[in-house]
Order: sequence, then C-alpha cells, then structure tokens
Amino acid sequence: MSHDDGYGNDSGRTGDGYSTIGGTRQTRTRLPDGEGGDGYGPRRPARNSRSLVTVVGVIVLLLGAIAFANMGGGDGSGDGASGSNGKTADATSTAATGTKPVTGKNGEIPSGFAHDEQGAQSAAANYSVALGSAEMFDRERRRAIANAVYAPAVATARQGDLDNVYSDQSFLTNIGLNADGTAPAGQSFISRSNPVGTKVVRFSGDTASVAVWYSALFGLAGEGSKNPVSESWFTNTFELTWIDGDWKVTDFTQKDGPAPVGRDQAASPAGEMADAVEQFGGFTYAR
Repeated sequence: MSHDDGYGNDSGRTGDGYSTIGGTRQTRTRLPDGEGGDGYGPRRPARNSRSLVTVVGVIVLLLGAIAFANMGGGDGSGDGASGSNGKTADATSTAATGTKPVTGKNGEIPSGFAHDEQGAQSAAANYSVALGSAEMFDRERRRAIANAVYAPAVATARQGDLDNVYSDQSFLTNIGLNADGTAPAGQSFISRSNPVGTKVVRFSGDTASVAVWYSALFGLAGEGSKNPVSESWFTNTFELTWIDGDWKVTDFTQKDGPAPVGRDQAASPAGEMADAVEQFGGFTYAR
C-alpha cells in the first residue's frame, strides 16, 4: 500500500509507542520520521490514503490505552460479539427508550446514570467520549476526568502513570504537539471519540460489562500539518461497578474495529478541516 496520507504527504513511519486508555498492554506504533512535504499538497484519489489511516489508527489506539497504564486489563476477550448471558443485539437493543438523560454532572462529565442496563450503557458511552478527548492532554483536566470516570481506588492508584505517559516528550513530539501538550501555532489538535453503538456484554446488579463501538478522530488540522486528522474505528469494553450511586470504570480492554469500508471521498483541504474542528463542538451527552 502507498504511504500517501490523502493530503499529498508520503512520510514514512517508524518507532515504538505504548498503549493508552484501556487495559495493560503495549502496542508497537509507527510514527513519523520523514519530512515528506507540507502534509496538505495536491490531493490524490482517496483509495491511496489507507496506509496513513492505518498508521494514525494505531496512534489513536495508543491514546485509547493510556488511562489504565500498567493496570491488569485482561486478555481483551470481553470485547463481545455476544455476551456471557447469551444475548445478541437486535434492531432495538440500543434504540431510544424514552428515559430522560441524566441531569447531574461531575465536573463537565454527565453523572447519576440509572442503576440498570440502559444506565450502564449510557455511562460507558459518555466515559469513552471523555477518555478519548483532547482534554486528556491537559494535566488538570486529565485528573478531573480520571476522578469523575474511574472508581476512586483506581483513579488514585493510576494518576501518576497517566501524568507520566501524557507528558512524555517523545510521545508528544511524535504526534506533533508542543512539550505542554498544546498544538503548534496555526494548528488545531483534535482527539474525539464518537460512539456509534453500545452493547451489554454482562449485567449483574452492581456490576456490568459494556462494549462501546466508536469512531475516533485524531490529528492536527492546519496548514503544514504532518499528522493530518484521520479516522479509525475501535471497540472498548468497559468493566463497570456501581459505587456511591453511579457507575464507575474499574477496567477496560480495547480492540480494533469493526471498521466499515471507506467511500471514495477526497480528503478535505487543511483550511476546511481546521474550520470544522473549531465550528463543530463535541457532544455534551452520548446516548
């Protein structure tokens, strides 16, 4: 396959990375080592951009595993095409039920989810949005998210690991960010998880296992970007426990896909993508 990134950049990728918000595992990440132009040259047919999508997808996977850095996360077998309770999804399994969304908030993150299967799915979807956000690259916001999403003992035990990984200079350099986790002048950093659907893998009163299928946008939008915004697909399976009147994450695993077949759409120019990043805010409540 070509190394074209859909923007006219033929940069190669080498190097190792390590995982982010889910489970205890390490991934080998191929990162940029060449210049290859300004990243937004003459666009080529979209069929030739898949190699960069794969590369950036690995980077997003890296971001997806940091939150439980060095935590025992299982073998990923709970990703769940079907749950241990034998249930399979049907056309209405995640359709709107008429139940009103939560009104409470823990900081900027929804809280007070219902103590049932729907509440567990809503919690998992919203937590995937928070954990995949660009705010995880800001120390204070990262700590607030961790305290809001994870079980207290987990958040306390892992804060140092999270800080170390998200402030690692080689990691930040490889994804094109400044030493403080901000985007270079003239560029906008985007990291968003967009849930497509949820599924209960297992539910038993005060514990639940919920799979969230989502698309992830990750990269830098703007002229001269060497890491243009790209899309990847993942499924996170959250282990949740009912603690102090709400669902909290105790562990989770992540796997690639399912990924749909991409259409032959030309990649947008740098200016249009940067405008979209600034003009389209992320959702404040998922599912």
